[in-house]
Amino acid sequence: MKNKVILLTGISGFIGYFLAKKLINTNHIIIGVDNLSDYYDVNLKKSRLKNLGFVNKKFISNKKYNSKLNSNLSFIKLDLVDFSGLEEIFIKYSIDHVVNLAAQAGVRYSLINPKSYIDTNLVGYFNIIQLSNKYKIKHFIYASSSSVYGLNNNIPFSINDNVDKPASLYAATKKSNELIAHSYSNMFNLRTTGLRFFTVYGPYGRPDMALFIFTKAILSNQPIKVFNNGKMQRDFTYVDDIINSIILILNSKSSTKNNIPYNIFNIGKSEPTNLLDFIKEIEKNLNKKAKMKFMPIQVGDVEKTYADMSYFNSNFNFTPQVSIKEGVKKFISWYLKYYKK
Repeated sequence: MKNKVILLTGISGFIGYFLAKKLINTNHIIIGVDNLSDYYDVNLKKSRLKNLGFVNKKFISNKKYNSKLNSNLSFIKLDLVDFSGLEEIFIKYSIDHVVNLAAQAGVRYSLINPKSYIDTNLVGYFNIIQLSNKYKIKHFIYASSSSVYGLNNNIPFSINDNVDKPASLYAATKKSNELIAHSYSNMFNLRTTGLRFFTVYGPYGRPDMALFIFTKAILSNQPIKVFNNGKMQRDFTYVDDIINSIILILNSKSSTKNNIPYNIFNIGKSEPTNLLDFIKEIEKNLNKKAKMKFMPIQVGDVEKTYADMSYFNSNFNFTPQVSIKEGVKKFISWYLKYYKK
């Protein structure tokens, strides 16, 4: 297989980090981009970059850093809102594939800082898809989210379901990404693939996610907020299964849908877990009981997520493998070591 020159945005993020780790074992050239935003602990992001071989403590915008461990991996600190800086990367490095994982994440944070979602998820997204089209890249892959299903009542969530009722601004921006991708595929024959991730978890995960929040609180003897009085279900998906799915898509041949090179895939475990059962698994691994404060459902949240993986399986013959029991154990093991608990 011919080597690819891949622009990977969000390389210091949770999924971007693990994807970079996987790709450095190939012969592909990876140009990683990230703005190192302070939405959550920047030190965690820098730890991920350090593990990839980037040792500089102070990253300067628009400067290229080469990994000390992997000659095929580079990092450039850049915000996707910087159109001219982003264009320089496309020109200088002859990008032919894009995996756009950079985004302002989180449903609840959109209630506090909505502008950050518009800047990154809409303006930044437009910049990178526009440049992908201008420089005729071969495949534009981007992160969508299970949040696009919003107030959809069909279970499990199918890519054929109507997703015109977002429950949050975050979900609305992700749905907008899909619509923009469809228009570019239709107008310019740009191959695009959207990935609707379902509640990704694992070591080096985001501190704003439930597993991280609950683990930290339990160890600190602090109560955890259990929304909707615990009557929540999430299709928790271990990060390794997410990465293996992305690699399959990255290496796949072009396909069309209604004669347009556009596709959307769910990527989830397809096994919803009750929130209280999830908490029990954390308690078991910590050997410590949680203090629970039951709360009503938060604005923007949904009660249940459940990925219909039939379309993905029919294309790639792949089913996520890591169970909640195994995944939570791996996360707790990492957390205790990383924070020296």
